[in-house]
Amino acid sequence: MDEIRVAVVGYGLAGRVFHAPLIQAHEGLRLVSVVTSNQERQRQVRQACPGVLVFDRVDQLWQRAADHDLVVIATPTESHLPLAKRAIEAGLAVVVDKPFAVDAASAAELVAAAEAKSVPLTVFQNRRLDSDQLTLRRLLAEGALGQVLRYESRFERWQPQVRSDRWRDVTPADRGGGVLLDLGSHLVDQALHLFGPAEVVHADVRSVRGGVSDDFAFVVLAHGNQEQSHLSVGAMFGAPGPRLRVVGTAATFVVYDVDNQEEQLRAGLRPSHAAYGIEDSDGWGWLATGGSWLPVAPEPGAWPQFYADVHRALTEGTPLPVDPRDAVETQRLLDEARALATGRAEDAWRS
Repeated sequence: MDEIRVAVVGYGLAGRVFHAPLIQAHEGLRLVSVVTSNQERQRQVRQACPGVLVFDRVDQLWQRAADHDLVVIATPTESHLPLAKRAIEAGLAVVVDKPFAVDAASAAELVAAAEAKSVPLTVFQNRRLDSDQLTLRRLLAEGALGQVLRYESRFERWQPQVRSDRWRDVTPADRGGGVLLDLGSHLVDQALHLFGPAEVVHADVRSVRGGVSDDFAFVVLAHGNQEQSHLSVGAMFGAPGPRLRVVGTAATFVVYDVDNQEEQLRAGLRPSHAAYGIEDSDGWGWLATGGSWLPVAPEPGAWPQFYADVHRALTEGTPLPVDPRDAVETQRLLDEARALATGRAEDAWRS
């Protein structure tokens, strides 16, 4: 099975901007079909992906399951569990976009279903492959920061109005809406991937714009070797802080700008282009020791590596790029943070 035949379910931002271009960039993956009931998005599929089947109902995909090897779930979060379970029942490998599920119990249920059927399952935690994360991992391996004391990571934006066309703005948290689950799932996953297991020691999760979902969150994680992760997401930051500030005993690493791969894909730059994933000098990080600030040449962003690793896993039996049990742990911490912030820590799901 050298060629992997892929279906993408959902063609909003995730399906159209991230998954479809990254799948098409790998010669061993063939995008066979896309499921979307939206007529404008169907037109976009036919324009961007000539020859790809377009289904307006997901049951049409299940009827053609034998023509596929892999299903990518790129739909709103509350639909991830039933859609992924149906793909597993059909014996198809599954990539689930983040957030993996609405809560840790649902995430664990999905992992158990995949294990019971011996079906490959992974989670699209693409931001492990951001330029800043890869550069930080290099600095940590070199010992350039010494012992890390505090890892600050932010997705802070200025979006003061609730937008009715954004499902995350108008969907309650228990159905998958809000910034804690949407962007917090990236920040928590990155922190665990860098520094290992953690527990929530502080959480502030609020809705400050008057919407039904949270739009302002700050979470502190304590890891096992002195590190603390301070994670901030929200829509009410008129002056966003640096994307990363990593404080160590030998130096501090600062990155001001968000990795440029999303911006490039939104602009139509293909992952095969030589400029893809390359940060210009304005996006470089800095290694600071008091008055000395040295520019740090960044690693290229590498989101295409996710699907390269998926292909290798399905054809050669190597590990999938993201262990879905990592996503269960991420969800557990997000559940715990929400419960702590609302004074219901005793209700947080625990594995």
